[in-house]
Parts: sequence; structure tokens; C-alpha cells
Amino acid sequence: MSIVVTGATGLLGNLVIQHLLKKVPANQIVASVRNVEKASDLEKLGVEVRHGDYMDFESMKKSFDGASKVLFISSPDMDDTLRVRQHANVVQAARDAGVKHIAYTGYAFGEESKIPLALVHMATEFAIRTTGIPFTFLRNALYTEVFVNPGLGGAVESGELVTNAGTGVLNAVTRNDLAFAAATALTEGGHVNKTYNLVNPEPWSFDKLAQVLTEVSGKKIVHRPVSYDEMKDYLIIVGLPKPVVEMSAGIYQAVSEGETSRTSGDLQKLIGTPTSLEEVVKQALQT
Repeated sequence: MSIVVTGATGLLGNLVIQHLLKKVPANQIVASVRNVEKASDLEKLGVEVRHGDYMDFESMKKSFDGASKVLFISSPDMDDTLRVRQHANVVQAARDAGVKHIAYTGYAFGEESKIPLALVHMATEFAIRTTGIPFTFLRNALYTEVFVNPGLGGAVESGELVTNAGTGVLNAVTRNDLAFAAATALTEGGHVNKTYNLVNPEPWSFDKLAQVLTEVSGKKIVHRPVSYDEMKDYLIIVGLPKPVVEMSAGIYQAVSEGETSRTSGDLQKLIGTPTSLEEVVKQALQT
């Protein structure tokens, strides 16, 4: 048996391999990467490294040679139309290489989502279905680290956490928990042709985050809700580039409109209790 992990030098892919190494021998794991030189640490662990570029069909097909299972991690490219083409290459390569099972990291509750990102993931799921390859759709929540990271040090300094998320709640999950879930689905039985919405069973608000920040830092932090336009102005003032400003304000707006409020018990079925918000905040402020 061989398990190929695409995008293995990325944050999520690398974490998946670390979890796989606890479950199967290193010689059963293959890292498919765009830049082989960046994967030297994986080679030292006994993982086979192969070149695989989402824009290069032949390289992806070769990287899947002999694969019993593939974990297809979605492209990080910001151009959604380009991502559709990249994903089509990967799916066709898996089909033509004779892959026996493909797991794909999509987006939670994609059919009901209103954000453009979800369209890419739903298109990819449909593409995988056309191949007839047994699948597992790992529909990931937004990463907790997008919202809880060392940048919160600024909120601790100023005493306020500014967002246009209002009273909206987040079902975000840490990358490590999602990687653990993927490794579990790849190495245990019972996950073929299943779709999992991997979200936090206990969504939290930014008021809650401010409360946890207060408890962890020992300094009073309040959440200050602002409008969408005010948020963009604020992010420009703190020095973020325009594309990041648009994306960040857009994500917060989606949160305020209920995009990330749905829950599911799928994550717990795969990994047990997910990492708590308190623990993530502690780790972020210690970094």
C-alpha cells in the first residue's frame, strides 16, 4: 500500500504526513511536491518524494504511480478559475494513473455556501465523481489560525479586537486537527464514498475570542464591531495590502451573515475532541 499526499510541503500537507507517520511505516508514504528541494526534511524521515506540479499533468500522473490512496489537497492559488484547471489536471492524473481511492480537502457545507471559494471545491468534487474512483470528501472548515495567530498581540496591546463579523460565529478548526482527520480517513476502514463536514462542534464568536484573550493575557480585551467599509479602512491603516484587506473584510462579512455557523459531529467521529479555542489562543500568544 502507498499513500500519496499532494502539496506535502504546505502547512496542511506536512502535518498530514506527520500524523501518517504515527499510523503507517514511512515507506508507505509518498510526498508529491512542486519543489523537491523543499522536501528534504521529509526524505530524512524515510518518506519518498516525487515531483508533482498541479499545472503539469504528466508530473502529477507520475507522482501517483502505484498509489493505493491519494490525499488531494486543494491548490492555494488565489485565482479560482486557474484553480479549477489545476484541480482538473490532478483528478485526470489520478484517474489515468489507476489510483484506487482519492480523498479531497474541500470546503464545509459547500453546496449551501455563498462564498466564491466554494464553487471551486464543488466543481472538484463533481470532477472526482466522474472518474468512478472511490472517494472521501474531507470538507474542511476555515482554519482557526486565520483568525487566531500571533497577530492578536496587536489586540492585546490596544485592548480591542476589531472586526466586521458582528455577532456571527465561527466553526473554524485548526490545521493540525484537520490533518489528523485526514490521516485517520486514509488509514482506517469505513470512509469510502463518504462526505465529512469537518467543522468545530462548538462555534465561537469574536466576543468569545475577546473573552478568552482577556483570560489568557490578563489584560482586558473587548470586541469592537465595525461596518464592512470601516473594517477595510482600519485594515489599510494598520498596513495590510489591498488584496488582503478585501479578502479579510470579506471573510468577516461572511461570518456575520452566518456562513460559518453550521455544526456537525463528523470531526469528533474522526479525531475525538478538537483543540479548544483557549489552547489555540495560548499557542498564538506564545509564538
